[in-house]
Amino acid sequence: MSELIPSMPYGKFIKLKTQDVKNLKAVEVTSDGIHLFTAIIPHGDIVASDYIRTQAEYLALKANISGGNDPVEAGEKVVV
Repeated sequence: MSELIPSMPYGKFIKLKTQDVKNLKAVEVTSDGIHLFTAIIPHGDIVASDYIRTQAEYLALKANISGGNDPVEAGEKVVV
């Protein structure tokens, strides 16, 4: 895990309310001690937020090139 970004277990992360997530610093979310994802939560003015979002889009594009399920397809598999 990163020494620069705090981490938290997935079970704890999903119990947070929206406002709590908005107030978080960037955090690595783990499951069974394995990195699951990194939540990047922008803070600051619109310029800083736009920059963070642009960088996240770039990294997401790189991550998605190698595979993964489309969120729409994954949502169809969820049973409520």
